[in-house]
Amino acid sequence: MIDWINNIRNVIFDLGGVVIDLDRDRAVHALEELGLNDVDDMLGLYGQKEPFYGLETGERSTADFFDLLRSRMKEGVTDTEITEAFNKFLVNLPSGRLKMLRRMREAGYRIFMLSNTNPVMYQTWIDRAFRQEGKTVNDYFDGIVVSFQELMCKPDVAIFQTLMRRYGLNPSETLMLDDSENNCNAAKEAGAHALCVGKSDKDDMMAICGTLLKVAKHSDAGVVHPYQKS
Repeated sequence: MIDWINNIRNVIFDLGGVVIDLDRDRAVHALEELGLNDVDDMLGLYGQKEPFYGLETGERSTADFFDLLRSRMKEGVTDTEITEAFNKFLVNLPSGRLKMLRRMREAGYRIFMLSNTNPVMYQTWIDRAFRQEGKTVNDYFDGIVVSFQELMCKPDVAIFQTLMRRYGLNPSETLMLDDSENNCNAAKEAGAHALCVGKSDKDDMMAICGTLLKVAKHSDAGVVHPYQKS
């Protein structure tokens, strides 16, 4: 077991590829069906180009995003059709992962979200997915930082620093879970620990959280995990 894991009190979760399953090709195909021919180049898994990048950084409004895409698509495409096609990028948020987020908080960890995302997805698909237990996304995290609200994206070290400063986190007690090696390296540059999440039962979100729960179970409440509820 990694030595520093016993000192972790705060866990920061990426969304796509960690909490939410992704399928970039589904979104590319759906947008191409609407007539957007160069979407394969614009829509990357870990990095995007305009106009997707501008939407993700908050530099481009939702209305401007829709209008620009529509100008490159077949005639008559609606905002709803663009939203539905774009949301094909997001595949599934298993209820077991929501339960795990709740278990992590119950075990004494402070839980945060740090995601490169955009208002189209965040206010539609993501909002609905987090409501499947009758809660909202805010009920699962002690704090949320998303790129389009902060006007910057991972792997900019500043967005990691913003989250830790805003919520008073000690970087040496903080773990970032992300599926991008560049983002993990940026978290480390900000002073935090980081683990690159995979898709196997040994390195996915559930496996890593399971290890953290075992650590919490065998630690003295109030010492290693001072946020543990009595």
